[in-house]
Amino acid sequence: MSIRYYLYVSDSKVDMLLAQVDPAFTRKRTTELSLNLTVLAGKRASETPEGGERTARLQRVVRHLEDHGDLGTVDEPGQFFWGLLPLRWGPFPTEPTLVYFGGATERTVLGLGGSGHHVLGAPAATTSGMPRSLTPSLLAGLRTDPQISALTEAITQEDEAQERDALSAVHRANELMPGPHQHLEFVAKRLLHGPSPTTDGLDVLLGTPLYVALVD
Repeated sequence: MSIRYYLYVSDSKVDMLLAQVDPAFTRKRTTELSLNLTVLAGKRASETPEGGERTARLQRVVRHLEDHGDLGTVDEPGQFFWGLLPLRWGPFPTEPTLVYFGGATERTVLGLGGSGHHVLGAPAATTSGMPRSLTPSLLAGLRTDPQISALTEAITQEDEAQERDALSAVHRANELMPGPHQHLEFVAKRLLHGPSPTTDGLDVLLGTPLYVALVD
């Protein structure tokens, strides 16, 4: 049996997708939660799921994407994509609420970003605002770096120019990430994908993970 050492699990994405792919699973969890709340008065309904429950929900969503969803690879992404790559990761240097994973294949420069509180063991979110898994918020987090900000100041109102500068920001963000590479497995939602604005023959892919796991 394969055992994953999870580093990051986005419960909010899993819940949103699970309600669509397996409503019965969601109803069962809601019923069990209601019963538990009756017995344990005062327990918060929004409490983050732990252990086996979190893993079961995540695996149910991933299994559906594998069997029925548009699940591609880093080099050929669908709406979602799977990968197993050496990545640098951690809090983004100039925006610690953003956790960022950066790496590349021979064909694709990859960046993954999400809210830091989805890292297992991290404290709950303490600030309100748009989640870092949404494209505008993720790019805003990257633009807290002065060089990325300067890179994107020239954005025009043309859609192609905006996307080109966003893809350039992924290049720069990968250069900023400190630390060693670790072999990580992930499933992520595609946010942006296109030809590299700086290197011929390369694509750039920006996504936000459902999960990231360490693979030895």
